Amino acid sequence: MEAIETHSTRSSAEAGDLGLAKTLRDLQWSRVVDAVAQRCAGPLGGRLRSLALAPDLATARVSMDETREALALRNDGEPLPLSGIREVRPSLDRVARAGSLEGIALRDVRVTLGAARTLRLFLARRRDRAPALVAACPIDPTLDSLEEEIGAAIEADGTVSDHASPELRRLRQEVANLRAKIIARLEQMLIEHGDVVQDRFHTIRDGRYVLPMRTDAHDKIPGIVHGTSGSGATVFIEPRALIEQQNRLTLALGEMEAEEARILAQLSELVRERLPELRAAVDALDRADLRSASARLAEDLKARVPDLVPEARIDVKDARHPLLILEGIDVVPNDLALSAGHALVLSGPNAGGKTVALKLMGVFALMVRAGLPVPAQEGAVVGFFDPVLSDVGDEQSIEKNLSTFSAHVRRLATILDEAGPHALVLLDEVATGTDPGEGAALACAVVDSLCRRGAALAVTTHYEPLKAMALNDPRLRNASVGFDVARMAPTFHVRMDVPGASSALAVAQRFGLDRVVIERAKEMLPEQARTFDALVRRLEQQHDEVTKEREALALERRALDGERARVQDELRKLKEREERKLTDEGQRLLKMIRETRDEVRSARTAMRKKEGDQALVEEARKAVERAALRTREGDLAGVIAPEAGPEERGAPASAGALGPGVRVWVPRLRAELEIVEGPTRGRVRVASGAVKLWANVDEVRVLGADGGGEGASTKGEPAKSEKKRETPAPAHAPPPAAEPIAVRTDSNTLDLRGLRVDEALGLAESFLDRLYGSGEKIGFLVHGVGTGALRDAVRDYLRGATRYVKRWRPGGSDEGGDRVTVVQIA
Repeated sequence: MEAIETHSTRSSAEAGDLGLAKTLRDLQWSRVVDAVAQRCAGPLGGRLRSLALAPDLATARVSMDETREALALRNDGEPLPLSGIREVRPSLDRVARAGSLEGIALRDVRVTLGAARTLRLFLARRRDRAPALVAACPIDPTLDSLEEEIGAAIEADGTVSDHASPELRRLRQEVANLRAKIIARLEQMLIEHGDVVQDRFHTIRDGRYVLPMRTDAHDKIPGIVHGTSGSGATVFIEPRALIEQQNRLTLALGEMEAEEARILAQLSELVRERLPELRAAVDALDRADLRSASARLAEDLKARVPDLVPEARIDVKDARHPLLILEGIDVVPNDLALSAGHALVLSGPNAGGKTVALKLMGVFALMVRAGLPVPAQEGAVVGFFDPVLSDVGDEQSIEKNLSTFSAHVRRLATILDEAGPHALVLLDEVATGTDPGEGAALACAVVDSLCRRGAALAVTTHYEPLKAMALNDPRLRNASVGFDVARMAPTFHVRMDVPGASSALAVAQRFGLDRVVIERAKEMLPEQARTFDALVRRLEQQHDEVTKEREALALERRALDGERARVQDELRKLKEREERKLTDEGQRLLKMIRETRDEVRSARTAMRKKEGDQALVEEARKAVERAALRTREGDLAGVIAPEAGPEERGAPASAGALGPGVRVWVPRLRAELEIVEGPTRGRVRVASGAVKLWANVDEVRVLGADGGGEGASTKGEPAKSEKKRETPAPAHAPPPAAEPIAVRTDSNTLDLRGLRVDEALGLAESFLDRLYGSGEKIGFLVHGVGTGALRDAVRDYLRGATRYVKRWRPGGSDEGGDRVTVVQIA
């Protein structure tokens, strides 16, 4: 009674701490902590005894973001740089108590500051990729100066450097000189008194240099005796001639040590002045080390960062228990789902994996609060659970005179008190250790009560009433671990929505119980138990059949998806070949145009040089006309030659159904193209990428329903396009037949768009003058349309420019239309 009263008066905070401690023991959380500690690079690994569990969802997300960034950096081959960190916390505590540090301790502070600087610079260069780590590891850049000051005074072995102060350098030089003189004099004495010295070397006793003399000859060299050897055969004498020098050496050594102590105290004071920043830097290094170790553990577990949601729920696919993975066990992955106000009732044979599945959910809940990814498939969802309560395993108390069942009931009472909407409750073999009937009733009542409190509950059981309750209550969901009767072994695979048979007799037979006993036990089973067991086995069989059928359908679906992907890939390659072919043909066309342009230029040059040779002039003129006609009319015969006959696609359409944007099929090009201009004079201009060609209206076929295609009008009217302004040719313009063939080139084209009228007319005059002087017969003035002001000004100028201009006309549809004026040079 006293123990119970003491428990009842315990504060809720203490009870919560005890409950968490019980849960951590049940789930073997310390092994997860050890796994993280073993992967630490710095001194944190030696003192890591627990992992902080986030008190709220926001903190948990921050921790998980830090681990995610550390893992991403590792995957990119850029792990956090954490080498060189030393354990300096005891030294900082000593400094805080006004103590002075030795050289080794100061050396460790300097090395740790160097590691902090390296980490700071590393994160600063990756601020966009690791914002959470940057925020979690603030390191004061002004600590670099402290690192430099310590480094200038302390050597790598922890000794004070000669450069620490001029006085120390002077004293060390003096000590070295005195010591050298003393040793030189000793070596001279060893030679001079070789007949009485015991050994051919000097030694040091009580900090003084001495000579080893034979006991029977110690009076040969006057001096001070500093002792004898253990055998008594040797006397160690400090020669009188060296006493004064050795005194000066002792004084110099004392001054040197005092100067070193002063320097160490000065450096310790500098450390004391920056103590808050130093502690923050050490905390930042530990934080980075923890996240780096968490990322390394995630790599080893093949774990993934889950979706951390505010709801108290778990939904994981292919989940594996991390501790089993660390032990090198080939773990069977399982799908598990649980949410607030619901219970997962796990049943099946002993040693089948029920408790492993139970613990897995608890470990996952703690891992996300500790910022650790979980070994499950991508897309895992793990909510924020607080508290996580468990009752796993026996807990018999001899001191409190409690049986296993009594301790179990007391734990259930505590769990019922603490469980709420965000609690995760894990009960292994609930309400066992008493009468089976009463135990089953108690188990059903406890599960019902926890669900009413809104907790997420996972419970393992052999009680048939609890399994039956899960079949009828929508808050409960059955799950079972399988047992392969043929192999007489558990499968460790969790099957959702199917209760499991305990298979106690099968397990007993597997472990060698006499067959006669097994058969007798089967005969003694109650009818209800046999019926329920048979029902469960039928459900298991049906579940297996459905699972196999689902797997077969999944295989078929994957095969269909693969075939669909193959077909789509073939279509893509075909389209690429068509586009590539069209591009190649376009290049051939452009080549032909260039050759034609060169031919025209050559013919014109010949015409100017051989004006008296009328036959040559006439032949050159005809060549120019042939080349220009072939280019202007878009005669592609012989340029684009399909490998096969025209392919029939789409439907014929009238000119009224064609317009810019309409997709058409051009049989002679064997290509699907888009109209970009027209129809004009019975032709449309089609394009594929940068290649544009003219095609007759009667040869194109419209793609799309009813021959309309994309962009076609619904009532037989032309698709919307910009209407070209038609400007009638002036009355004095000659018929086209009398005009030289117009071939537009860079040399005979002037772009006036965007210029003021006076600037444009000045450039036009110079341009026409150049054409006149070079013997060109045709020029193109590009002025655009816009408001029409520049166009009208140019044409008004051409009406009066009789010196250069013989005729002019608006450009044809294939020359740019009314945006261009074509000039025939006089």
